[in-house]
Amino acid sequence: MTDKRTDTGVQARRSAVYVLDQVLGEGKLMSEVLAAGALDRLEPADRARAQRLATETLRGLERADRVLHKHLQKNPPLMIRNVLRVGTVELCQGAAAHGVVNAMVQLVSGHKRYGKMKGLTNAVLRKVAASGPDAWDALRAPRMPKWLRSPLAQAWGNEAMGVMELAHFAGAPLDLTPRDGNAEALAARVGGTILPTGSVRMADAGQVSAMDGYAEGAWWVQDAAAAIPARILAPSKGKKVLDVCAAPGGKTMQLAAMGADVTAVDISRSRMARVEENLTRVGLKADVQVADALTLIGEYDAILLDAPCSATGTIRRHPDLPHAKDGSEFGGLIDLQAQILDHVWGLLKPGGRLVFCTCSLLPDEGEVQIEEALGRHADMSVSRDALEISGVDPAWVTEEGGLRLRPDFWTDLGGMDGFYIAALTKAA
Repeated sequence: MTDKRTDTGVQARRSAVYVLDQVLGEGKLMSEVLAAGALDRLEPADRARAQRLATETLRGLERADRVLHKHLQKNPPLMIRNVLRVGTVELCQGAAAHGVVNAMVQLVSGHKRYGKMKGLTNAVLRKVAASGPDAWDALRAPRMPKWLRSPLAQAWGNEAMGVMELAHFAGAPLDLTPRDGNAEALAARVGGTILPTGSVRMADAGQVSAMDGYAEGAWWVQDAAAAIPARILAPSKGKKVLDVCAAPGGKTMQLAAMGADVTAVDISRSRMARVEENLTRVGLKADVQVADALTLIGEYDAILLDAPCSATGTIRRHPDLPHAKDGSEFGGLIDLQAQILDHVWGLLKPGGRLVFCTCSLLPDEGEVQIEEALGRHADMSVSRDALEISGVDPAWVTEEGGLRLRPDFWTDLGGMDGFYIAALTKAA
């Protein structure tokens, strides 16, 4: 075990570098790396620090590489490059040079394979400490990789892309959904700001589990954009509602809090265990099932389908995504979305409402998906009236009748995740 008196953040930094190695070298999502136990051996404070360092380094990766470029004659091995990247981000964000450089040199010197590169690490990071912060501030916001930026720029334009990338670089504040729907009371309780759609936003939340009201289940964490689909579905009390692809459970809790009889389904057993934990904490009930959406049977008054997607709308929260993926799997996801939508449409009672949504910025996973579904189902129509809820700007409504949310919206409030939402009504 490491002596905490001499471990000046080395363990947390080593773990952050390992996470980066997995994301940038192995193409794994950070969530996968964490679920595999990458940080489990760390103390809670070090675990939080390691995750923060990895996240901030991925968020500022382009800037870090540009700062480092003039100090490197050639690229060192990935592990050393990631050590330098983490150190550069820390130094350029104002961390004390002595502590950062010493910790990174100690980290490298103990490595069996790359220990001989401690001199390079020391020299480069000292140069970064001297000139890096000024250079950092002068650089543009990091851009998305071309494979993703190109189709998004084609869809939304270069100007919008620039603002989205600023939002991605800024990261995301913490949004809360009140269990009782009373945003005013919750905002006053936790010192938050009420957003136009009724979520409560925290500028500097700190440790979530230590916040007022967490233990008693007065609220749950949910991005403001992600909270909109359930508000659009708006089932009446006692109605039988199916929540498809339900994990991690924010929408399930919303629907249960509205008084609906909710069946929550997801294919992931581990993720559904988390849904059950969340329901227990907030004192709400739902029928939680682990199942493939394409095998579901039954009849429901209303359905919420948060379809599996590219998650490109969540980059400000998950900056690993553009680096761990290359878009090659998106075609399969788009086909799966259509299959699930067609299947669960058959489970909806005549006259019922289905809300389809994806946390994606790609039109093929939103606008195009619904246009094609309308062509396949003669009994399907778009309900534009359902989108008229508090805080939703009419300008966000798309040509085919859905709702397009983007990270460059609400720039003065801290932005929102990218989402597409459509309310579909089945002929009576």
